[in-house]
Amino acid sequence: MILGRFCHFLASRYGLVSVSATAAAAVVVALVVGVTGGDPSAPPAFKGALQSFKPASPPRPAPEISLTDLAGRPLDLAAFKGKVVLLNYWATWCAPCVEEMPSLERLHARLGGADFAVVAVSVDRQGLEIVQPFLERIGLKQLPIYLDRSGASMRAFGVRGLPTTMLIDRAGNEVGRLEGMADWQSPAAEALIRHYLGSTAPMQKKAELARD
Repeated sequence: MILGRFCHFLASRYGLVSVSATAAAAVVVALVVGVTGGDPSAPPAFKGALQSFKPASPPRPAPEISLTDLAGRPLDLAAFKGKVVLLNYWATWCAPCVEEMPSLERLHARLGGADFAVVAVSVDRQGLEIVQPFLERIGLKQLPIYLDRSGASMRAFGVRGLPTTMLIDRAGNEVGRLEGMADWQSPAAEALIRHYLGSTAPMQKKAELARD
């Protein structure tokens, strides 16, 4: 919705017939780069409800962790090798977690694929018994959910509170984190993620192929 309004603003401001969501996101990237002094290596600023995204300096290797999916299959971060991963820790009893989850699902629907994955990890001790009915109750059907009943992976990352979200690069390094709730469907969030993806080129290339 926010990105749609931004597209409309760009079109009306500059007398264009229409502006795509991809083009709008590219403009956001350009604007943020300008704010950061034009340093292309600096990640765009992104502020959550309480704190801003804090880049890791330097990036550090993500710890080895074990999770299970909703079918009970074990997996670790190696399953997402080659992707940028947004790793989110949450719980059903955490009100800010619940509030931000629809935006995580929309982010997954927009960018999830061969290059990017949202990994939402529940640390509820009851596991699937409480998580499955919770997901059905709030209507989340597409967000990839994983379980860590022991909380071991959360402790390995040094998570201090919920929700906490880490960004993991393609090489398996934590490049930064945000503590607290955030609007992950916002243009600023997309600009941050595209920074670590490398560029807007992959989506633009897909659009060009579709036109051909």
